[in-house]
Amino acid sequence: MSISFQTMAAMRFGYGFRPGEPAPGDRQAMLEQIRTGPAATPLFPIGGVDERRRLIGETADRLRDIRTAVGADDAKRDQERTVFRELDRRYQRDIDARIAQAVFSPSGFYERLAGFWTNHFSVSAQKSQPMRLIVPLFEAEAIRPNIGAKFPVLLRAVMRHPAMLIYLDQSQSLGPDSPAGIKRNKGLNENLARELMELHTLGAGSGYTQDDVRSAAMVLTGIAVDQRGATADFRPGIAEPGSHDVLGVSYGGKRRTEQDYLSMLDDLALNPKTAQHICRKLAVHFIADVPPQDMVDAMADCWRNSDGDLSAVYATMLDHPAAWSGEGAKARQPFDFVVAGLRALNLEKNPAAGSLAPMSDGEPGSMMAGANPAMQGPPPATGILSGLAPDAVKLQQAAIDAGFYVPRGLGLYALRRMGQPTWQPPSPAGFPEGFDAWVNASELAERLSWARRAIGRYGKQHDPRQFLKDTLADAARDDTIRVVSQAPNRTTGLTLVLASPEFNRR
Repeated sequence: MSISFQTMAAMRFGYGFRPGEPAPGDRQAMLEQIRTGPAATPLFPIGGVDERRRLIGETADRLRDIRTAVGADDAKRDQERTVFRELDRRYQRDIDARIAQAVFSPSGFYERLAGFWTNHFSVSAQKSQPMRLIVPLFEAEAIRPNIGAKFPVLLRAVMRHPAMLIYLDQSQSLGPDSPAGIKRNKGLNENLARELMELHTLGAGSGYTQDDVRSAAMVLTGIAVDQRGATADFRPGIAEPGSHDVLGVSYGGKRRTEQDYLSMLDDLALNPKTAQHICRKLAVHFIADVPPQDMVDAMADCWRNSDGDLSAVYATMLDHPAAWSGEGAKARQPFDFVVAGLRALNLEKNPAAGSLAPMSDGEPGSMMAGANPAMQGPPPATGILSGLAPDAVKLQQAAIDAGFYVPRGLGLYALRRMGQPTWQPPSPAGFPEGFDAWVNASELAERLSWARRAIGRYGKQHDPRQFLKDTLADAARDDTIRVVSQAPNRTTGLTLVLASPEFNRR
């Protein structure tokens, strides 16, 4: 290992150094984050999980009432647009909170795993307007609590969540010969089954056929999203009757039950090809675009021997020598770069109101899991928020009082410009992992611009040489140390640190 364990742990497996926050001292400290991480409530969705579920249902009711009311279409469209604007404002606050979650959490490895799994099980808030409420909930309640569980548990949670069912059109899939399918003259949608096998479990080219996909889609019929969009359940009346063979295993029977698709999910989760596919993806994400095959094999063996125990798989990855060598092989993706930069600049909680001036590029600041209440106060109790119960209002105020603040010009808007908008992957395959996707001329120019803006706002008190030491530690190369030391002024020196190859790689 050419650089220290702490530096590798912070930069390769976390979001970089933050002043005053010690890096993990050993592998066990990193794995302990997997145990303790789910116990800490994330900053999103704003108001908490229970309040978000209530709000999803309330919004569905409101849109239904608007669309079924007697009146002019133009007036209805205006009312819908009002609701959609409120959804967008709340969605943007959730994005603010998602960024702050990574910036302020001391559990960098857990946070990176949350990012990995959210991308592996990609859903997009662009699918529909109500998905702006549902997608943040998906990460908070389906992904994050199950990061250290066995993979069948994680897979079940994901496949039964409204966000996944809506995104991949399972909510529109009916068994062609089910009572509901016959009555409505509607049939099968194979999207969820296809992505389940190609992306989520077995992997492309693993040997399954189109017949397997169609049979899996038949087994998945019966899973439905409730009319208010907040929960999912199993409805026998829309499930395709009979048994269906997937990879040589029969699921179902004369009477279809929820256990049919759950058994199929468990079998897919523990398939050896799933172990290889996902272990390779983990190694690609953390180690190298072309990871050592013996590392992938060791992780896959652990998967098979532990029935998909993800905590054990992570431990096997960390125990392999390749985990601690070959630094700089991976590019920091835009989200990683932005979070690492804000951590390096020691973004503060509860900043003084005087420091919250608008961004110099004209982009406003934002409320992050609630900005300083003295500056902004709570969201107005209008529209969707007007019906909040007293307890919900307290939750909302508690989020505001938490005081996590990130300017949108350095967070939400910056990530859009860099090509990685939060919770908006380009496809069910998620954002790309390859080095070339994120390290190119246009991307580096955008990062340089971000660095200048961030330093202008938060870096004026830093000495470039000390900042280099605090940010890169022993990962800083001699030529980077020399260039930063010779910088003509403080701003240039600090910018060179954030623009350095070491900072943009892991």
